[in-house]
Amino acid sequence: MKKTVAVSLLGTQLDFVGKRGNRWARWRPNVSLCSQEDLQINELYLLHDERHSRLANQITEDIYSVSPDTKVILETTHFIDPWDFGEVYAKLFDWCKEQSFDPEQQDLLFHITTGTHVVQICSYLLTESRHFPGRLIQSSPDRDAASPSVGQVQIIDLDLSKYDQLANRFDIEHQEGSAFLKGGINTQNAAFNRLISEIEKVAIRSCEPILLTGATGAGKSQLASRIFQLKKRRAMVKGEFVAVNCATLRGENAMAALFGHTKGAFTGALKARDGFLLTAHHGVLFLDEVGELGLEEQAMLLHAIENKQFYPVGSDKALCSDFQLIAGTNRDLKQMVAQGQFREDLLARINLWHYQLPALRDRREDIPANVEFELTRFMEKNNHRVQFNKEAKTAFLRFAQSPEALWLGNFRDLGAAITRLCTLADQSRIALDDVHAEIERLKASWTAPRESSLVLADHLADPSQLDNFDQQQLNYVLSVCQSANTLASAGRELFNVSRLSKSSSNDSSRLQKYLAKFGLAWKDIKRQ
Repeated sequence: MKKTVAVSLLGTQLDFVGKRGNRWARWRPNVSLCSQEDLQINELYLLHDERHSRLANQITEDIYSVSPDTKVILETTHFIDPWDFGEVYAKLFDWCKEQSFDPEQQDLLFHITTGTHVVQICSYLLTESRHFPGRLIQSSPDRDAASPSVGQVQIIDLDLSKYDQLANRFDIEHQEGSAFLKGGINTQNAAFNRLISEIEKVAIRSCEPILLTGATGAGKSQLASRIFQLKKRRAMVKGEFVAVNCATLRGENAMAALFGHTKGAFTGALKARDGFLLTAHHGVLFLDEVGELGLEEQAMLLHAIENKQFYPVGSDKALCSDFQLIAGTNRDLKQMVAQGQFREDLLARINLWHYQLPALRDRREDIPANVEFELTRFMEKNNHRVQFNKEAKTAFLRFAQSPEALWLGNFRDLGAAITRLCTLADQSRIALDDVHAEIERLKASWTAPRESSLVLADHLADPSQLDNFDQQQLNYVLSVCQSANTLASAGRELFNVSRLSKSSSNDSSRLQKYLAKFGLAWKDIKRQ
């Protein structure tokens, strides 16, 4: 059987009742703990200040009187200020780390009845974090008992997974966080939902950099903003959300904008300026299109992330800023590293949490929910409610979810389409003619400004040797491949219907075999 080992602090008020015999008529927490008929304490670590050694010895003798099998181990622990959270936690933490507790052989209990409230809170935190690998126990007087000195005890297990109600509440809270990150949109794409679920966990558990990649318009900026708002709701950040488009920063202005500058640091610097990094102190800094930064800015950014310090332009005095970085890009940073355009050490630092946001064409089942979201957003922005009639909505969704809809601009294209439809609708109803006109507008915006044979010419030495049928078909395949992020996503779009009838579809392999008929490979297409 396991030995029961308890840890307790000497109660300088509750345990002290004098030496006379009538002390046995009084309830004393540590004596009570060792007096329970149905709980045998084999060892009791009694922590006390050296100034109260006499009382500790008296309690040890009295425990031996009621429980001879209990071994009391006196431990001297001195708190300069028992109400100082930092001091109390540090000393109890160090004490726990020094012990050789064995949960396999010992049933460990931390007695939280004695000590200041700060001591009790620290005991709870150490137990919940498993630095003390046991459970909590609380003793209290029992006014109705024949012997009031015995009292009663209650064990508190902090393994929250055992409590279904709490587990369900955590699940609900997690779901609410995920829904918030999705803007309340009831998305159906399983892969996207899994991605958002993980991002929600990371957002509330980590302050490390997050890298969001994906095509333009995939929603990186909106997601970054919502990550900040979620952290703000949980009181995890006190500062601002600072969003910067790095594509707009060039040369010396980039350094000054990011890191600030002193007065007179360069021509035109008429007064000192706080940079974006300082503005984001205790907040979140979102650097969109981070791949557009120059190598010098990248080096200083890496230093700022790792050391929380940086130097403004023209200053030899370091400034401090503790921010969380979210970086966004639609470029292949690994390829940029290979080409010497992006620092490998910076990529390694910001790549701890990397999430590739799927394009809209890879989430066609989510288009209906996003259409409703865009309609609601238009109404909130313009204070004017517009709806589809039934035929128009069916026609628009049929097109939007078909391979004809390329959605090259992703959610920006969808948002623009809904805005145009709502603006042009008569009597606040989007009609079938409105939808047909919008479909033609979208198709025209996605049409390449060159002949299809010229697209083929990028990849084939002599496209004229192909039949017209093969030219048109191959050209469409190549256009999908060029706009897709991965071979798998291109395959899913091209084989969107036939793949559903297969028990185990391998879209990547099918596409590779098709391209190989024309002497083409995926890596060659993506180089263009």
